Amino acid sequence: MIYVYDLPAMFNTDLQHKCNDLDPWASKCKANLNSGFGPPAKELAGIVPENIFTGVPESATAFYIPFYVGLAVGNYLWGNHTAKERDWHCEMMLKWVQNQKWWKRSNGADHMLMLGRLTWDFRRLTDADDDWGTKFLQMPAMKNVIRLCVERSTWDPLEVAVPYPTIFHPRTKSDIREWQTFVRRRRRTSLFAFVGGRREKIKNDFRGVLQDQCTAAPDACRHVDCARKSCLDGTTAIMESFLDSDFCLQPRGDGFTRRSVFDCMMAGSIPVFFWRRTAYLQYEWFVPAEPGRYSVFIHRDDVRNGTSIREVLEGYGREEVAMMREKVVEYIPKFVYAAPSEGLGT
Repeated sequence: MIYVYDLPAMFNTDLQHKCNDLDPWASKCKANLNSGFGPPAKELAGIVPENIFTGVPESATAFYIPFYVGLAVGNYLWGNHTAKERDWHCEMMLKWVQNQKWWKRSNGADHMLMLGRLTWDFRRLTDADDDWGTKFLQMPAMKNVIRLCVERSTWDPLEVAVPYPTIFHPRTKSDIREWQTFVRRRRRTSLFAFVGGRREKIKNDFRGVLQDQCTAAPDACRHVDCARKSCLDGTTAIMESFLDSDFCLQPRGDGFTRRSVFDCMMAGSIPVFFWRRTAYLQYEWFVPAEPGRYSVFIHRDDVRNGTSIREVLEGYGREEVAMMREKVVEYIPKFVYAAPSEGLGT
């Protein structure tokens, strides 16, 4: 049984209500609707059983800390903020939780929380104001706490990588089955898709290499050129490109991982990876153990040296593609997040 702490509002809901201040470029209010699941996806019109949680801490074997640390830190990552400002919420939360009876029982070893951002945003090594992120995970009180995050450090045994949320949040088991049937039967007209854009400020940007290969094969590749605004929230154009393609190219994002991986797989498209840490060394609980059964790996150096992605993917026969897609579709229930208040029962 898991007990969820009733944290002071300053550590969660107050942060969520300041949604206009969470990103210097765009409001996050829409993304924070429906308990953080975002607005209804009109165009495409409890992840665990409810009884796993308890309101009685005496009967709990684990304790969840509902600290919205990604929001707390994200507000101070850009702009003229000090290291002390970026650490303040984290220090105050740890001060609060260390005074709780159940923390003292185990020194936090049976506690867990969700980071909500890449692990690297919480691993600042110095107190210099120009050093990135917060030192939350370097704070002594965090040494025993299990943390869930969308990208983990492969050297940290206490971190578990969990999937990025997609735009599909099923309400019932039948929602899942209907979606699986839909993507399984979808007629796909393109060999592969690439959702992303060239980053001119980055020397030898790999996304630019992929874009060049995609645009050079318009009869085989479907491209969505990501201006920042158009790709933030899983637009219809993105989903259509994945739904219409057998394969989808998945370079690394700001870290090694990328939300697009799960949008792609949710659409029944087979991911093509160029870094092993993008999925294989991250999401062991949520993807098949044998990478070749659901994905394609092409080393990025081979692509830079002239390997044709189109030729590699054309080398897969129709039956092989169908088997790989079936494995992707089979795993959809493992990585989508159910509608907030409704456990799916299995």
